[in-house]
Amino acid sequence: MDIRQRITILVVSTFVAIASIGGYATYQSRGNANQVKLVTEGVVPSALASADLVSQLKDVQLATMNLVSAPDANLVSQIKTRLTGQKAKLQSSLELQQQQADSDTQRGLVQQAKESLHNYFSAVDDTANFKVAGQNELAAATLFAGVAQYQTELEQIIDTLRIEKTRSKDAAIASLNSRLASTVSALSVVTVLAIVVLSAIGFMLYRQIIRPIGRMQSMMSEIATSQDFTRRVPVERADEIGRSTEAFNAMLAKIQESSAQLKQKTTDIQAMLQNMPQGILTVVAGSRIHHEYSAYLETILETNDVPNRDVMALIFSDTHLGADVLSQVEAAIGSCIGEDAMNFDFNAHLLVGEVEKRMPDGRVKILDLNWSPITDDNDTVVRLMLCVRDVTELRKLALEANEQKHELEMIGEILAVSQEKFHEFIVSALTFIDENEIVLHRHIEPDADALAQLFRNMHTIKGNARTYGLQHLTNVVHEAEQTYEALRKPRPDIAWDQDSLLAELAGVRAAVERYSHINEVSLGRRGPGRRGVTERYLLVDKGEILETLHRLETVNTGNLHELVAARDAVRKTLRLLGTEPIAATLGAVLDAVPALAAELGKATPSIRIDDNGYVIRNQASGLLKNVFMHLVRNAVDHGLEAADVRTAAGKAANGLLRISLAVADGTLQVALWDDGRGLALLRIRAIAVERGLVSVDEPLSDDEIANLIFRPGFSTAERVTDISGRGVGMDAVQDFVRREGGKIAIRFTDDAVGANFRQFKTVISLPDSYAIQVDDNQLEHLRDASAHAEAQPLSQRGEVSTL
Repeated sequence: MDIRQRITILVVSTFVAIASIGGYATYQSRGNANQVKLVTEGVVPSALASADLVSQLKDVQLATMNLVSAPDANLVSQIKTRLTGQKAKLQSSLELQQQQADSDTQRGLVQQAKESLHNYFSAVDDTANFKVAGQNELAAATLFAGVAQYQTELEQIIDTLRIEKTRSKDAAIASLNSRLASTVSALSVVTVLAIVVLSAIGFMLYRQIIRPIGRMQSMMSEIATSQDFTRRVPVERADEIGRSTEAFNAMLAKIQESSAQLKQKTTDIQAMLQNMPQGILTVVAGSRIHHEYSAYLETILETNDVPNRDVMALIFSDTHLGADVLSQVEAAIGSCIGEDAMNFDFNAHLLVGEVEKRMPDGRVKILDLNWSPITDDNDTVVRLMLCVRDVTELRKLALEANEQKHELEMIGEILAVSQEKFHEFIVSALTFIDENEIVLHRHIEPDADALAQLFRNMHTIKGNARTYGLQHLTNVVHEAEQTYEALRKPRPDIAWDQDSLLAELAGVRAAVERYSHINEVSLGRRGPGRRGVTERYLLVDKGEILETLHRLETVNTGNLHELVAARDAVRKTLRLLGTEPIAATLGAVLDAVPALAAELGKATPSIRIDDNGYVIRNQASGLLKNVFMHLVRNAVDHGLEAADVRTAAGKAANGLLRISLAVADGTLQVALWDDGRGLALLRIRAIAVERGLVSVDEPLSDDEIANLIFRPGFSTAERVTDISGRGVGMDAVQDFVRREGGKIAIRFTDDAVGANFRQFKTVISLPDSYAIQVDDNQLEHLRDASAHAEAQPLSQRGEVSTL
């Protein structure tokens, strides 16, 4: 018999015992309940109702006496109505008593009471009728004769009935008490028997189930405590306990097998930790390092003092991190261990990913740190795993690769500029740097004029670098420009430090010279190229030279007129040497306009050049490039409106820039103007007043207001950008022009005197020796030669001669 069958028999026996007790108790309870109901709902209420009949009869007697003594007919009528109700009530009570009668005696008494009640109310009615008829004496006589007689008779009957009811009530209560006492005794006996039966069942349950399970549990506990999974629990039974024991033994076998596998895996992990070329450790509570870690960690950190060390002392000592960052790392580690994994997600950004650690011998290692949480089943962080990699060599290689990439980008920027223009830029930039160096050596203390010149020169270098797309150099120059900008403020953010300013300028020089070095050494583009300075290389159309030579060879030397014509032809050709159209001179500046407009969020403007047959000597090209670099940028930024504003004003969306050349009064006049809204005279005056350049009530003409833009540091830009807003545009242009003996002026082209905005052109006046007027045929030859020279590499420029 197995445990299931034994338990079934015990459960059934227990259920039968409990059912027997319950059935007997239910049977007795039902009988007693009926008896109690009979007493409480029948006998006792009936006895109480019989006593109430006497009270009701007294009320009728009192009402009858009031009837006889009533002073008027109304009161008599009211009392009669009340007596009628009391009669009905008495009749109803007698009917109830008859229903609840439990003996013939009680039923006979009720019947007599009904008959006596009839006679009694007949006498009462007679008394009332005499009273209504006004026969008060007869009413009184009837009351004391007939009514009194029947009343006494009725009272006796009712009293006898009440006595019978009381006797029945006492007998019923005594019978109920006797029955309840018998029930209690019987239930006590049955309960004792049930306890004996259940005790016997419990003893059998203990012997058959609990004691064997207890022995099995004790042996299992011993095995679990000793961790000796080679032991087995003996199987002594074939029931469920025996089968459970067999299952436990099978589980021990699996645990033994799993333990062997775990041991092997632990051995493998230890082997990996000992041999992997990476530092791995775990951080436990208290920011301590667990004793298990990879052996290579000692190689990386160059110490074997690792176990139980504080992770902050082992990893982050002698690093470049500041105290604030170190405290954040330490707080983040403490807030993660022992807390929900969500805390790691919140604080992971505070755990540093890379440090520079100084080793005992002074070497610096770059360590890459990778943090991961180790959680339990409740998603609580119990440890932090830290993987440490020595990436010093990797970073060095990356830096070298980045330097190579940087150099390749610089090469790409240089190749986008022709050799001649790049050479001119380098020479111009170094010249400005030399000027700044001289200024810095001359001034130990800050000086406004010196700062203005420093800023103009540096801003011009940056503008030219941006024009030629030399982005890396632009970034370096921008930093120096920012320094000069800070020193120009009324309350400078930094102090004038001659040594640091010279060092910063040396950095700019190094950047320029690096571009020059790459151009000459890496690219082999030494010097200005085939279109060099006028002293060595001059461009002229090859066909025109051949035509001139042929004319000289075929001239009739005997004819004076032919000799003079040949001489004039040669002179005319030689005059063109070292000249180029203004479009070629400003080519790099104008080519940068689309990118400039895009950066400002404006449509690319159209550009129209009216050279009026004049070409420019190469001596003026550097000056005009520097000047127009500022003028064109100002025109696009300040002069031309945004496309939507222009469209709303009925203008073309893209705007127009115009450049013209003319010679008048012995001067070359190069003009630039645009079709924007014009010069903002009102804003210029307001800024001048704000800066204290003029007083509020000082009368100024439009020309005087316009000339304020040539003041150093003056700008109408609403915000400072890399393009404008630093107040170094027109003053730089004026400085460049004056150095060459020229002038610059603002000339209004409208008649709107006193208006907020006025149309104008900027006119650069230079000596007329910088320009030569040629005929259309020569000008076309020069344009073709310049365009062809710019478009073809040096090896393919076969149509252009250099002299």
